Amino acid sequence: MILRAGFLLVALAATPAAAQESGWHFSPYPGEGDRAALGCSYASTPAHHVCIAVRCEDDFSTALHIDTTRLGGDAGRWSLTIDREHPIAVTAVAVDGSPYGAKIEGDVAPIIEAIRNGNSFFLDPLDEGPVPDRGIGLTGSLDAINRALYYCAPRVTPQAENKETDNDG
Repeated sequence: MILRAGFLLVALAATPAAAQESGWHFSPYPGEGDRAALGCSYASTPAHHVCIAVRCEDDFSTALHIDTTRLGGDAGRWSLTIDREHPIAVTAVAVDGSPYGAKIEGDVAPIIEAIRNGNSFFLDPLDEGPVPDRGIGLTGSLDAINRALYYCAPRVTPQAENKETDNDG
């Protein structure tokens, strides 16, 4: 009986944390591995959450995604406020096959840099009603984003890799 209880305890300890827990961490969505950092609001749960993801895309670019439990989905116009500076209006579009609700269009590099080095982040929809618990703390965002994007840039271009292979033979 003790052996069964010990096995159950080990199995429960190995269970991953909820994908939408508050704070900054690797995105635990299936297939995401260490390619994205997910930051969620203070009171986030799997049933009710507001999250932002900084993700390495398949083409090695860096993207910003929104993932909430907002009725009507995450696509649409949003206002992002970092460190109580002027709000930034952005448009997010749904992306097929993405585990997140929507991807922010345009150049997101300045926004990601502000998230890395900021203290507070607020996400407000411009098209629909407000989302509760919209504040995301940025403590730990620099480390989480840097870890998630560390392998994002290709170390060797495909052309250079092919040349090395051709010269070996």
